Amino acid sequence: MESTDYAVIGAGLAGASTAWHLAARGHEVTVLERTTPANERGSSHGSARIFRYAYEDDFYTRLLRRSEDGWAELARLSGRQLITTTGSVDYGAERDPAALAAVLEACGIEHELLGADEARGRWPQIAFDTDILWHPGAGVIDAQETVMALVRAAADHGARLETGWAAQSVVRDGSAFIITAEDGRRMRAGRVVVAAGGWLPPLLRALPLPGAFLAAMPRLEVRQEQAYHFPYAGASAEEAAAWPTFIHMRGRWTAYGLPGGRDAGFRGLKVAEFNGGKVLPSAAEQDGQIDPENRRRVVEYVREYLPGLVPEPYAETTCLFTNTPTEDFVIDSAEGITVVSPCSGHGAKFAPVIGELAADLACGAGGVPSQFRVAR
Repeated sequence: MESTDYAVIGAGLAGASTAWHLAARGHEVTVLERTTPANERGSSHGSARIFRYAYEDDFYTRLLRRSEDGWAELARLSGRQLITTTGSVDYGAERDPAALAAVLEACGIEHELLGADEARGRWPQIAFDTDILWHPGAGVIDAQETVMALVRAAADHGARLETGWAAQSVVRDGSAFIITAEDGRRMRAGRVVVAAGGWLPPLLRALPLPGAFLAAMPRLEVRQEQAYHFPYAGASAEEAAAWPTFIHMRGRWTAYGLPGGRDAGFRGLKVAEFNGGKVLPSAAEQDGQIDPENRRRVVEYVREYLPGLVPEPYAETTCLFTNTPTEDFVIDSAEGITVVSPCSGHGAKFAPVIGELAADLACGAGGVPSQFRVAR
């Protein structure tokens, strides 16, 4: 049976980032990934995730500012463009652009508030129905390239990656732990970090965590989200490059969109309904099937609000969101086990700082904000 100082379960954005930070501090680290990094059955695949600063709570905007150095360092180490700047527009009465602008102002983020008519003049491909917030520093994260960059950075500091290693249980063994895979392989680890994404809910029950910790865990809701790629109505590269990312809230309905990048052959916009997918017991139950009613809603939305697109999707996909009731992340430790869940569809942009915080907690070098603790 092999052994390691730190075992990180899951090689998505959160797990790979934690492994990078732990290994960079000189720790022996082994990453246990059930399939392969950035695989399509996880939450960290593909080339299109929104990078934005606009939050109702300045806590997250300031946390993203803290992640900027990590993103720059990761881009330097990988030699890859991990974030493509497009700018972002936020609109809809419930989105409250003015309140978002106040947060950006307090955090020193460049932005503009524009009326709907002025915004339609600047972006005629979008039918704005309210004033909008524009912040040019937003963009699109290449999640797959980021995961691979994190894995390589961790390996450069000596971390090992085990693929096809699906963790099934963790039991205490004196001051250490024995992790058993579904195929019977075992690994002994001094400390364990669990960053299993949509597989976390059932795995929690197989962890030797205190009852009080488990009782205080927020409810984790796994959704199979659906996204659609719509062709740009204009064929020129210049027109395609003019698309910002967007978030539009109408009542309880939220739509978001972003250039699809490599996932969409660079010829369309990725559009989705936020939390529009079905709820699953865990990632193991995903079936990759699109709900026709969800497709109909999104197509109708595109027809009404996005005149710069052809309202006929040429590609569609599913992905996983793991949600908490407050949309806050979970980063907390108990008795040698650290649980990491950058939840609710907005964690990708924080990847470098999530790994830093999780590594701090796992090795006792520091704490995490109270918003991320299980027992607040």
